[in-house]
Amino acid sequence: MQDTGHILFNAYGCGTERREILDQQIKSGERSFKDVSEEMWGSLDVPFENGFDALASNLNMDQDFKTFHDFCRNNEIPFNVISAGLKPVLRRVLDHFIGEEASASIGIVANDVEIDAEGHVWKPVWRHEGDLGHDKALSINEYKDQAKIESEDGTIPMIIFIGDGVSDLPAAREADVLFARKGLALEEYCIEHKIAYHPYNTFADIQREIIKIAKVDDKKTKGEGLPSNFNPRANLWRRASSKTSVPVFAALTPRDEKMFVWPEHYTELSRQVSAPQEPVAV
Repeated sequence: MQDTGHILFNAYGCGTERREILDQQIKSGERSFKDVSEEMWGSLDVPFENGFDALASNLNMDQDFKTFHDFCRNNEIPFNVISAGLKPVLRRVLDHFIGEEASASIGIVANDVEIDAEGHVWKPVWRHEGDLGHDKALSINEYKDQAKIESEDGTIPMIIFIGDGVSDLPAAREADVLFARKGLALEEYCIEHKIAYHPYNTFADIQREIIKIAKVDDKKTKGEGLPSNFNPRANLWRRASSKTSVPVFAALTPRDEKMFVWPEHYTELSRQVSAPQEPVAV
Protein backbone atom coordinates (compact mmCIF):
# COMPACT_ATOMS: atom_id res chain seq x y z
CA MET A 1 0.00 0.00 0.00
CA GLN A 2 3.07 2.28 0.29
CA ASP A 3 5.90 3.05 -2.13
CA THR A 4 9.05 1.07 -1.30
CA GLY A 5 11.32 3.83 -2.57
CA HIS A 6 9.60 6.53 -0.55
CA ILE A 7 10.08 4.57 2.68
CA LEU A 8 13.79 4.10 1.96
CA PHE A 9 14.34 7.73 0.94
CA ASN A 10 12.55 9.04 4.03
CA ALA A 11 14.50 6.80 6.40
CA TYR A 12 17.97 6.53 4.84
CA GLY A 13 18.23 9.08 2.07
CA CYS A 14 17.15 12.57 1.09
CA GLY A 15 14.38 12.70 3.71
CA THR A 16 10.67 13.43 3.49
CA GLU A 17 10.89 17.16 2.77
CA ARG A 18 13.36 16.87 -0.10
CA ARG A 19 11.54 13.84 -1.52
CA GLU A 20 8.26 15.74 -1.65
CA ILE A 21 9.99 18.58 -3.53
CA LEU A 22 11.43 16.07 -6.00
CA ASP A 23 8.04 14.38 -6.45
CA GLN A 24 6.54 17.77 -7.30
CA GLN A 25 9.26 18.37 -9.89
CA ILE A 26 8.14 15.18 -11.65
CA LYS A 27 4.47 16.17 -11.56
CA SER A 28 5.18 19.67 -12.89
CA GLY A 29 7.39 18.37 -15.70
CA GLU A 30 10.36 20.38 -14.45
CA ARG A 31 12.49 17.23 -14.34
CA SER A 32 12.09 13.73 -15.77
CA PHE A 33 11.10 10.74 -13.67
CA LYS A 34 14.45 9.11 -14.39
CA ASP A 35 16.46 12.21 -13.46
CA VAL A 36 14.66 12.68 -10.15
CA SER A 37 14.79 8.96 -9.36
CA GLU A 38 18.56 8.89 -9.85
CA GLU A 39 18.88 11.66 -7.25
CA MET A 40 16.56 9.86 -4.83
CA TRP A 41 18.25 6.46 -5.10
CA GLY A 42 21.67 8.12 -5.11
CA SER A 43 20.86 9.75 -1.77
CA LEU A 44 20.66 6.39 0.02
CA ASP A 45 23.42 5.47 2.43
CA VAL A 46 22.50 2.11 3.94
CA PRO A 47 23.41 -1.55 3.30
CA PHE A 48 20.67 -3.47 1.49
CA GLU A 49 19.71 -5.72 4.42
CA ASN A 50 19.64 -2.82 6.88
CA GLY A 51 17.43 -0.87 4.53
CA PHE A 52 14.93 -3.69 4.56
CA ASP A 53 14.29 -3.09 8.28
CA ALA A 54 12.38 0.09 7.43
CA LEU A 55 10.41 -1.68 4.71
CA ALA A 56 9.37 -4.53 7.00
CA SER A 57 8.20 -2.05 9.63
CA ASN A 58 6.39 0.45 7.41
CA LEU A 59 4.91 -1.49 4.51
CA ASN A 60 1.34 -2.80 4.62
CA MET A 61 0.12 -5.22 1.97
CA ASP A 62 -3.39 -5.05 0.53
CA GLN A 63 -5.46 -7.33 2.75
CA ASP A 64 -6.73 -9.32 -0.24
CA PHE A 65 -3.52 -9.56 -2.25
CA LYS A 66 -2.46 -13.01 -1.09
CA THR A 67 -5.89 -14.53 -1.78
CA PHE A 68 -5.89 -12.93 -5.23
CA HIS A 69 -2.41 -14.25 -5.95
CA ASP A 70 -3.48 -17.74 -4.85
CA PHE A 71 -6.47 -17.39 -7.17
CA CYS A 72 -4.15 -16.64 -10.10
CA ARG A 73 -1.78 -19.49 -9.27
CA ASN A 74 -4.60 -22.02 -8.92
CA ASN A 75 -5.89 -21.04 -12.36
CA GLU A 76 -2.43 -20.92 -13.99
CA ILE A 77 -2.81 -17.22 -14.75
CA PRO A 78 0.66 -15.68 -15.21
CA PHE A 79 1.20 -12.94 -12.61
CA ASN A 80 3.89 -10.28 -12.84
CA VAL A 81 4.85 -7.21 -10.87
CA ILE A 82 5.75 -4.43 -13.31
CA SER A 83 7.42 -1.58 -11.47
CA ALA A 84 9.42 1.62 -11.74
CA GLY A 85 11.27 0.47 -8.63
CA LEU A 86 14.23 -1.85 -8.13
CA LYS A 87 13.97 -5.60 -8.66
CA PRO A 88 16.04 -6.77 -5.63
CA VAL A 89 14.00 -4.56 -3.28
CA LEU A 90 10.70 -5.82 -4.65
CA ARG A 91 11.76 -9.48 -4.51
CA ARG A 92 12.86 -9.10 -0.89
CA VAL A 93 9.53 -7.49 0.02
CA LEU A 94 7.50 -10.24 -1.67
CA ASP A 95 9.61 -12.96 -0.03
CA HIS A 96 8.91 -11.40 3.36
CA PHE A 97 5.18 -10.75 3.02
CA ILE A 98 3.92 -13.80 1.10
CA GLY A 99 6.78 -16.29 1.55
CA GLU A 100 9.59 -17.30 -0.79
CA GLU A 101 7.67 -20.17 -2.42
CA ALA A 102 4.74 -17.97 -3.42
CA SER A 103 7.05 -15.09 -4.32
CA ALA A 104 9.01 -17.31 -6.72
CA SER A 105 5.89 -17.67 -8.89
CA ILE A 106 5.75 -13.91 -9.50
CA GLY A 107 7.80 -12.44 -12.31
CA ILE A 108 9.28 -9.01 -11.63
CA VAL A 109 9.69 -6.59 -14.54
CA ALA A 110 11.61 -3.65 -13.10
CA ASN A 111 14.91 -1.80 -12.98
CA ASP A 112 17.98 -3.36 -11.40
CA VAL A 113 20.53 -1.77 -9.08
CA GLU A 114 24.21 -1.81 -8.19
CA ILE A 115 24.98 -1.31 -4.48
CA ASP A 116 28.48 -1.16 -3.03
CA ALA A 117 29.35 -3.40 -0.08
CA GLU A 118 28.94 -0.65 2.52
CA GLY A 119 25.68 0.64 1.04
CA HIS A 120 27.10 4.11 0.43
CA VAL A 121 26.23 4.07 -3.29
CA TRP A 122 22.94 2.91 -4.83
CA LYS A 123 23.10 3.14 -8.63
CA PRO A 124 19.94 2.20 -10.58
CA VAL A 125 20.42 0.07 -13.70
CA TRP A 126 17.59 1.31 -15.87
CA ARG A 127 15.53 -1.06 -17.95
CA HIS A 128 15.07 1.45 -20.77
CA GLU A 129 17.04 4.41 -22.10
CA GLY A 130 14.23 7.00 -22.10
CA ASP A 131 13.24 9.55 -19.47
CA LEU A 132 11.06 7.03 -17.62
CA GLY A 133 13.88 4.62 -16.79
CA HIS A 134 11.34 1.82 -17.11
CA ASP A 135 8.67 2.45 -19.74
CA LYS A 136 5.85 0.13 -18.68
CA ALA A 137 4.04 0.60 -21.98
CA LEU A 138 7.13 -0.62 -23.82
CA SER A 139 7.46 -3.62 -21.49
CA ILE A 140 3.85 -4.60 -22.11
CA ASN A 141 4.28 -4.36 -25.86
CA GLU A 142 7.53 -6.33 -25.71
CA TYR A 143 5.60 -9.07 -23.94
CA LYS A 144 2.82 -8.97 -26.56
CA ASP A 145 5.33 -9.32 -29.38
CA GLN A 146 7.02 -12.28 -27.71
CA ALA A 147 3.71 -13.97 -26.89
CA LYS A 148 2.57 -13.63 -30.49
CA ILE A 149 5.76 -15.29 -31.72
CA GLU A 150 5.36 -18.16 -29.26
CA SER A 151 1.65 -18.67 -30.00
CA GLU A 152 0.62 -21.38 -32.44
CA ASP A 153 -2.07 -19.24 -34.06
CA GLY A 154 -0.72 -15.73 -33.48
CA THR A 155 -3.10 -14.87 -30.65
CA ILE A 156 -1.88 -13.45 -27.36
CA PRO A 157 -3.32 -13.60 -23.83
CA MET A 158 -5.57 -10.91 -22.47
CA ILE A 159 -3.45 -8.29 -20.69
CA ILE A 160 -4.89 -7.17 -17.35
CA PHE A 161 -3.06 -4.22 -15.78
CA ILE A 162 -3.52 -3.17 -12.15
CA GLY A 163 -2.06 0.16 -11.07
CA ASP A 164 -2.37 3.33 -9.06
CA GLY A 165 0.49 5.81 -9.49
CA VAL A 166 2.26 8.20 -11.85
CA SER A 167 4.59 5.56 -13.30
CA ASP A 168 1.54 3.55 -14.40
CA LEU A 169 0.21 6.26 -16.70
CA PRO A 170 2.11 5.18 -19.86
CA ALA A 171 0.70 1.65 -19.55
CA ALA A 172 -2.92 2.76 -19.20
CA ARG A 173 -3.69 2.50 -22.92
CA GLU A 174 -1.83 -0.76 -23.53
CA ALA A 175 -3.91 -3.22 -21.48
CA ASP A 176 -7.05 -5.04 -22.57
CA VAL A 177 -8.50 -4.58 -19.08
CA LEU A 178 -7.35 -1.79 -16.77
CA PHE A 179 -7.82 -1.55 -12.99
CA ALA A 180 -7.03 1.75 -11.21
CA ARG A 181 -7.08 2.16 -7.45
CA LYS A 182 -9.74 4.66 -6.39
CA GLY A 183 -8.67 8.22 -5.64
CA LEU A 184 -5.08 8.02 -6.87
CA ALA A 185 -3.10 9.30 -9.86
CA LEU A 186 -3.96 6.55 -12.36
CA GLU A 187 -7.70 6.92 -11.81
CA GLU A 188 -7.44 10.70 -12.15
CA TYR A 189 -5.56 10.23 -15.43
CA CYS A 190 -8.16 7.79 -16.76
CA ILE A 191 -11.00 10.17 -15.92
CA GLU A 192 -9.23 13.16 -17.48
CA HIS A 193 -8.38 11.29 -20.70
CA LYS A 194 -11.59 9.24 -20.86
CA ILE A 195 -9.81 5.89 -20.67
CA ALA A 196 -12.03 2.94 -19.76
CA TYR A 197 -11.08 1.35 -16.44
CA HIS A 198 -12.37 -0.57 -13.44
CA PRO A 199 -11.97 1.25 -10.11
CA TYR A 200 -10.91 -0.84 -7.12
CA ASN A 201 -10.24 -0.52 -3.41
CA THR A 202 -8.74 -3.96 -2.76
CA PHE A 203 -7.73 -7.00 -4.78
CA ALA A 204 -11.03 -8.64 -3.82
CA ASP A 205 -12.73 -6.12 -6.15
CA ILE A 206 -10.37 -7.14 -8.95
CA GLN A 207 -10.99 -10.84 -8.39
CA ARG A 208 -14.75 -10.39 -8.68
CA GLU A 209 -14.38 -8.53 -11.99
CA ILE A 210 -12.01 -11.14 -13.41
CA ILE A 211 -14.52 -13.89 -12.62
CA LYS A 212 -17.10 -11.92 -14.63
CA ILE A 213 -14.64 -11.61 -17.53
CA ALA A 214 -14.03 -15.36 -17.38
CA LYS A 215 -17.76 -16.00 -17.61
CA VAL A 216 -18.04 -13.82 -20.72
CA ASP A 217 -15.22 -15.71 -22.38
CA ASP A 218 -16.72 -19.05 -21.35
CA LYS A 219 -19.95 -18.07 -23.12
CA LYS A 220 -18.00 -17.12 -26.21
CA THR A 221 -16.24 -20.49 -26.38
CA LYS A 222 -19.64 -22.21 -26.13
CA GLY A 223 -21.06 -20.16 -28.97
CA GLU A 224 -23.55 -18.33 -26.79
CA GLY A 225 -22.90 -14.90 -28.23
CA LEU A 226 -20.16 -12.27 -28.26
CA PRO A 227 -20.66 -9.01 -26.30
CA SER A 228 -19.62 -5.89 -28.20
CA ASN A 229 -16.92 -5.07 -25.64
CA PHE A 230 -15.26 -8.48 -25.86
CA ASN A 231 -11.69 -8.55 -27.14
CA PRO A 232 -11.34 -11.43 -29.65
CA ARG A 233 -7.56 -11.55 -29.02
CA ALA A 234 -8.16 -12.65 -25.45
CA ASN A 235 -7.60 -16.37 -24.97
CA LEU A 236 -6.48 -16.33 -21.34
CA TRP A 237 -9.39 -18.34 -20.00
CA ARG A 238 -9.44 -21.40 -22.27
CA ARG A 239 -7.76 -23.70 -19.74
CA ALA A 240 -10.02 -22.62 -16.89
CA SER A 241 -13.28 -23.07 -18.78
CA SER A 242 -12.80 -26.77 -19.53
CA LYS A 243 -15.81 -28.96 -18.71
CA THR A 244 -13.46 -31.70 -17.52
CA SER A 245 -12.58 -29.90 -14.28
CA VAL A 246 -14.19 -27.79 -11.58
CA PRO A 247 -13.07 -24.18 -12.02
CA VAL A 248 -11.36 -22.59 -9.05
CA PHE A 249 -13.14 -19.40 -10.08
CA ALA A 250 -16.27 -20.95 -8.60
CA ALA A 251 -14.52 -22.17 -5.46
CA LEU A 252 -13.40 -18.62 -4.73
CA THR A 253 -16.75 -17.01 -5.53
CA PRO A 254 -19.18 -16.01 -2.76
CA ARG A 255 -21.73 -18.78 -2.26
CA ASP A 256 -24.73 -16.80 -3.49
CA GLU A 257 -22.92 -16.02 -6.76
CA LYS A 258 -21.75 -19.55 -7.63
CA MET A 259 -24.83 -20.55 -9.59
CA PHE A 260 -24.60 -17.35 -11.59
CA VAL A 261 -20.93 -17.70 -12.47
CA TRP A 262 -20.50 -21.43 -13.07
CA PRO A 263 -23.96 -23.12 -12.98
CA GLU A 264 -22.91 -26.21 -14.96
CA HIS A 265 -20.20 -27.02 -12.40
CA TYR A 266 -22.00 -26.13 -9.19
CA THR A 267 -23.24 -29.62 -8.26
CA GLU A 268 -19.85 -31.26 -8.75
CA LEU A 269 -18.15 -28.37 -6.96
CA SER A 270 -20.37 -28.83 -3.90
CA ARG A 271 -19.27 -32.46 -3.62
CA GLN A 272 -15.55 -31.72 -4.00
CA VAL A 273 -15.06 -28.55 -1.95
CA SER A 274 -15.27 -29.28 1.77
CA ALA A 275 -14.25 -25.77 2.91
CA PRO A 276 -15.48 -23.29 0.28
CA GLN A 277 -14.17 -20.28 2.16
CA GLU A 278 -10.57 -21.38 1.46
CA PRO A 279 -8.73 -21.29 -1.92
CA VAL A 280 -8.90 -24.73 -3.51
CA ALA A 281 -6.36 -26.12 -5.99
CA VAL A 282 -7.70 -28.53 -8.62
